[in-house]
Formats: sequence, structure tokens, C-alpha cells
Amino acid sequence: MIIVGTIREHRNKREAFLCPVKKKMSRTQRMRFFTVFGAVIIIMLMYKFSLAKEILSRTQEYSVTGLPMRHQIKQNVTNKINSSTINNHDRSIYLEGNKSFQSLLAVSNQLTESSGIEDIKTILRNQLIEMKKFSSSIQTLSGPSALPVLRELAMKLYEPGHLNEEIDIQKICMHRGLSLRLLILITSAQSNFKERMSIRRTWMNYGSRQIVGMAFILGRTTNASLNESLNKENNIYGDMIRGHFIDSYFNLTLKTISMLEWADTHCPNVKFILKTDDDMFINVPKLLDFIDARYKNDRTIYGRLVEDWKPIRNRTSKYFVPYKLYNGWQYPPFTTGPAYLLTGDIVHELYVQSLNTYYIQLEDVFITGFVAKRLKIRREHANEFLNSRISLRPCKIRNAISVHKIKPREQYHLWRDLLDSTIKCK
Repeated sequence: MIIVGTIREHRNKREAFLCPVKKKMSRTQRMRFFTVFGAVIIIMLMYKFSLAKEILSRTQEYSVTGLPMRHQIKQNVTNKINSSTINNHDRSIYLEGNKSFQSLLAVSNQLTESSGIEDIKTILRNQLIEMKKFSSSIQTLSGPSALPVLRELAMKLYEPGHLNEEIDIQKICMHRGLSLRLLILITSAQSNFKERMSIRRTWMNYGSRQIVGMAFILGRTTNASLNESLNKENNIYGDMIRGHFIDSYFNLTLKTISMLEWADTHCPNVKFILKTDDDMFINVPKLLDFIDARYKNDRTIYGRLVEDWKPIRNRTSKYFVPYKLYNGWQYPPFTTGPAYLLTGDIVHELYVQSLNTYYIQLEDVFITGFVAKRLKIRREHANEFLNSRISLRPCKIRNAISVHKIKPREQYHLWRDLLDSTIKCK
């Protein structure tokens, strides 16, 4: 009987809470309730505005002069919202957050006018539903922060041009490449001074020959001190081609487009172009032998060919590509990005077509996959392009064209071993 009575008592309390209560709350009850609910309102406001601020702070900058959409991105974007600096999806979510703020103000007004607990419960229930809608729209942006959430043609994100007054164009590509067999363009992060210096003092020495040209490819920065350091470095060496895009991992595709534009503009007659990175060791003599054997070939990209490569959908991966950017189940065949070789006759076509292709941040997939496929350019696998870390034994290095993940100090050792005539390999 005690158990039955307890159950009935619990049921009566539950029904009393759920069923409409016509009796008004006392003044003390209302004051206590509004004190607690006021704290809930403040928490909800803080939550919504922190999410809205996060969206706006994640707006990707593509150019120091104002892209995407060729408009300047404001530094304090959370204080002054410029509709041209965020894409449509982000803008809609921001407006949704702003609308939620207005709805919260309306909630507080309704609560002050309501007299029954049932009215308050209805208001709370409606506000929770609205909060869930807002949260679900936020979750669509939970991938890598710099990825655009709408498909954009690369031309809408890329600003043409370079800082050519800082470089020695004739040293890099004499006579627009008429006598140049090979142009090596090395993509480099702005802060990688040690990497650039180790390359300059080792295999970049081949760039002093008339048949080989070399240069680094960089973007721009809004960091004044770093920009000053880069200016000084380029004044000394004159070998850093700098585009107008913001230098970052998610702009690597823009960096390669910038490379193609420069080569197309200033070195259109070169026979071959090697695109590589500043953590690579390039066996230039081996590469020249490779070119000599294929000197009459055209419309081809050589490198480490990858086929049946599926997009990474894991949001924590730096290779993550959302379905909104590419919904295919696999990429077209492409050559991996650490190093690949282009015949010079395709550079102009690659540059033009890349601007008219939907952007993804994986530059090798973008250029040697999607763009090359559209242009029907051959992609051939070459075993000499290792594009990975291997044993650094001298004979291993001599049989390779490209070796990846090389530290600056290791460049010197590999260079010495490459030139050491006392080392004999079978």
C-alpha cells in the first residue's frame, strides 16, 4: 500500500506539472522563476553570439588586396559586417543568429507579460526548437575552417599578378625561355627561410646554368614584420616570385595557379617545368637525363600517378573535402603534389582552364586531376618520382629524381653525397 501511495503521489505531481495550471503564481514565485530564467537567457545569448563570431572569424582570406569576390575583408569583421566578405551560406547563418537575438528579446517581453506557468513553458519550448534549428545550421560548417562551403570557380578567388619588381626575371628565365630546357618552381611557405637557404646552397646551384632556371613561389602576408623580412631576402637573392594571394595551406591551389600564370607570362617557351616543394631534394642531373629521353614529347604531366583515390570525408583531416565541394566517389587520376613535371606546351591551357574550374584546396588533385582531365592531357607514372621519404643512402638518392620530407640540414648531406665521386653504386 505504501508503494501504491507513493506511485500515486508521484503521478499527481507529474500531472500537476504537465497539465495547465490556471492559478497564477505568487509574486515570490514569479520573482524566483524570472531570476533563474534570466540566467538562462544570458547563457543562450552568449552561446549564440559566440557561434556567430566563430563563423565570421573563420571567413577565409584569399588575397591581401581583397578576395574572395575582389572585395576587401575587414580585420574586425565581427564589429562591422561587410556582406561581400562572407559567402552566402555563412551570411545566412549570421543573419539567422541575428534573428535569434531578436527572438530572445521578444521572449523576455513575453515572459514579463505572461502570468501562468503554462505560458512560460510554451515560450521555453518554442525557443528550444529555434535553438536546435540554429545549431543544426552551424554544424554544416564544422569542417576545416578555411574551406569554402559553396562551390566557387577559382577565378572568383584568385587575383592575377606578381611583385615582379623584386625579382631578377632574366636570371630565372632568360629570353622568355627560348634556350631553357628546364624551369624548376619551388612552392615555399613564407616562414621557411632555412628551407630556402639550404636549397640555394645545394641543388639550386644548377640554376646558374643557362639551360636551367629556378625560383621560389610564395604568397603574401598581412604580417608587417614578416613581410619586411621577405622583402630583404628577395632584395638579396631576387628569386622569390610572390603572388597576391594569402599564403596558407588552404590556398595551395591558388599558389600553383600563380605559378602557372607567371610561367605563362614570363617563360612561355621553356620546354619543361617542374613544380616542387621546399622540403624536397631534387636530383637535377637525373631529372635532366629524364627530360632528354622525352624531349620531343608534348601535352604530358609526369610524376607519381595515383588512381582510384577516394575523397577524404573525415572532417579532422587536412585533406577533407566536403560533398558540397565535390560529391564524386573518387578523384580522376592525378600526380602527387610534392613534385611533378609539365611539358611547357600545356602551361597556358592549364592556367586558363584552372580559373574556370571549381576550386578545391588539394592542388595536385585540382591541377593534374580535374583540370588536366578536362584538357585531355596525358598523365604518366614515372618511378623516379618517389615523392616520399626513403632511405638516404647515396645510391638510393642517385636513382631517384624527387625525395620528400627532407630537413634543411639533410639537404647538405644529400648534396655532398650526390657530388662525391668516390662513392660507387652498382
